[in-house]
Amino acid sequence: MASIKDVAAEAGVSVATVSRVLNAHPSVSAEARARVLAAVEALGYRPNAVARSLRTDQTRTLGLVISDVLNPYFTELARSVEEEARALGYSVIIGNADERPDLQDHHVRTLLDRRIDGLLVSPTDGGSPLMLDAARAGTPMVFVDRWIPGVDVPVVRADGRGAVRDLVAHLYGLGHRRLAIIAGPAATTTGSERVAAFREALAEYGLPLPGEYIGQGDFQAESGRRVTEGFLDLPEPPEVVFAADNLMALGALDAVRAHGLRVPQDIGLAAFDDIPWFVHTDPPVTAIAQPTGELGRAAVRALVDRIEGRAPRSVTLPARLVVRRSCGETPETAETPKASGASEASEASEASENDRSTP
Repeated sequence: MASIKDVAAEAGVSVATVSRVLNAHPSVSAEARARVLAAVEALGYRPNAVARSLRTDQTRTLGLVISDVLNPYFTELARSVEEEARALGYSVIIGNADERPDLQDHHVRTLLDRRIDGLLVSPTDGGSPLMLDAARAGTPMVFVDRWIPGVDVPVVRADGRGAVRDLVAHLYGLGHRRLAIIAGPAATTTGSERVAAFREALAEYGLPLPGEYIGQGDFQAESGRRVTEGFLDLPEPPEVVFAADNLMALGALDAVRAHGLRVPQDIGLAAFDDIPWFVHTDPPVTAIAQPTGELGRAAVRALVDRIEGRAPRSVTLPARLVVRRSCGETPETAETPKASGASEASEASEASENDRSTP
């Protein structure tokens, strides 16, 4: 592999001149710049990123800590983050928290030790001292999907309240009155927010949400299975189960089938976080879709703005209800099956950006 000294020898200039050319310093003559660039091309020279970071105090690297890499939502989010970062000249190092605060903090600490330029995090809870200290120390940081209330960090997320209201209206119109929810962890903003939105939407129709119709999950499939089994054992089971994320919905589907029941003939099922798999289940699952790809791209843009000295903004994008056939819909009322994210471009065009000084 060619070194910077090889380039200097090939171009007939000093190593310092080569360095100035590579760093776009204006003091180099046009002739010398042309010779250096020609030598770089001829030798296939690539600057040492680590050495350059020591000189510029930048690594052109972003850290991303996601809650669960096995969750298709976060997999798609990570992909869009990596693609947008690459387009802006940054690389991404990804850490999987596996919904564990201790593992989340391990990844955050490791990434900060690697001298990343900025950090994207979907917090597993709201009480990480390490995250709070990093934010207060001025570390360029953006929360994506979830956030820590009271921390002055830009947040990029989807607002699902309107979509949850649409879901409840849809279920009510189908004649369902006993509606239950598999909730996510109350320590996460998305976990608490979705339960609150569901409760508020039910209240608009005069429907109660009794304690036995709220099952505590953890955004994992096994918890969806366990909670649904509890619902099915009630003297009066719910008519529809709303899972607050896709993995818990898949667990719920397993539990229904294990009891020898059918969706939607015996019990309906709906989910937050649409995924491509839902169009292939029998029946296809009615779900709330988030503009996942655009969330990832917007989060990267906000973080790069922060790194490069521009004022970043929090961004809120709308989620939407995708009607299929898992709640007793007829084929005429269901949308044409398509993978999650297929309408992302139209969703993004309707997106609203909101400035928030404190998330």
